[in-house]
Amino acid sequence: MALPEKGSKKLLNAWAFYDWANSVYSLVIASAVFPIFFDSLFSEGNTTVIIFGTGVKGTALISFTTAFAFLIVSFISPLLSGIADYAGNKKIFLKLFCYIGALSCVGLYWFSLENIYLSLVCYLMGLVGFWGSLVFYNSYLPDIAYPEQQDAVSARGYSLGYIGSVLLLIGVLAVLMTAADENKIEVMKWSFVSVGAWWILFSQYSYYYLPTGNKGKKVTGDVMLNGFRELRKVWGQLKQNLRLKRYLGSFFVYSMAVQTVMLAATYFGAKEINWGDEGEKRTGLIISILLIQLVAVAGAIMMSRLSGRYGNITTLVWVNCIWAAICIWAFFIHTPIEFYVTAGFVGLVMGGIQSLSRSTYSKFLPETTDTASFFSFYDVTEKIGIVIGMLLYGAIDQVFGSMRYSIIFLTVFFLTGIVLLLRVPKKMDIK
Repeated sequence: MALPEKGSKKLLNAWAFYDWANSVYSLVIASAVFPIFFDSLFSEGNTTVIIFGTGVKGTALISFTTAFAFLIVSFISPLLSGIADYAGNKKIFLKLFCYIGALSCVGLYWFSLENIYLSLVCYLMGLVGFWGSLVFYNSYLPDIAYPEQQDAVSARGYSLGYIGSVLLLIGVLAVLMTAADENKIEVMKWSFVSVGAWWILFSQYSYYYLPTGNKGKKVTGDVMLNGFRELRKVWGQLKQNLRLKRYLGSFFVYSMAVQTVMLAATYFGAKEINWGDEGEKRTGLIISILLIQLVAVAGAIMMSRLSGRYGNITTLVWVNCIWAAICIWAFFIHTPIEFYVTAGFVGLVMGGIQSLSRSTYSKFLPETTDTASFFSFYDVTEKIGIVIGMLLYGAIDQVFGSMRYSIIFLTVFFLTGIVLLLRVPKKMDIK
């Protein structure tokens, strides 16, 4: 079969459709159903897991495991970037990480406290598979689209991913609400299998049309280290660019808190909110996640308009103020309605701060530079921040026995981020 040409509608749609395939992981596994399932494994009053002979709070354990997974991802991402830029078998690596992630999701069907070590491996490898596949998926963009097409096709992929993941989550919610109480755990376990099957099935359309990569080039140890060399080169250039260096420092601090809140929000809601009964808790948490997703789209649009009027840095300062207020407010909430209100505000600033942070970084880059290397540095910075944020969140939860202290501690990072943003040089501020 002759592959479609670069820039063709068929090729662009095939690339974007991988977002439809893999985004169900980030919504159903990372954000919604798995945290509820994990919470259901603990009987009333029993919140600890025995790991290597030591009792660890369940929510702290999942924070530590998530941190370790992102540590792996932050290390292998430069390796994979080096391969992705050079290798002739890019599609094979994309498939490899896709299947690792998808099969790990299927493996979550057998997740239990009795087999906690194997269970955590499945959880960890699902995360590694998802993020590893994204390295190769993103690297395809310049291969399949011309520069003037890339913004549009990237947005198309995001939209497809959002629609697909929300559809599956709504389907899971519908089955959960109609299932008998004794069958709800089984429904959640089958939802993990459905994520793996969905991911593998729908990715085949992308694989059918995507090119293999640069032909005739072999991956060597030297090639694999190229990603680390590029990161070192970017670090050297940052020292010469005060505005970009200070902005990246502020991003590292506040993004650490943002990503931690997003990863831990459902676990917080499951443990710290008085839902009444288990059925109300499951339904309420999934509705909260859907609310966040819906409001996030409007939030991203609103933040884009505000930044156009007041400037990126000024808007980011105010968004961080809202995040800090959310963390303080979360310390005091107990009822479902309070959690829904919190979820609405999280959605409002979640999409906005992510899109605005990335676009601000892009606009601060030097005009003549290797943007791919700078964005690789940006991504690694974000992932290392997640590692630190989740470790601190889990440690505070373990020591104090409540995630309320963990969430309010994140206020420190938002306030520090505000101070660092105010130190970004005003010259050539974005308007």
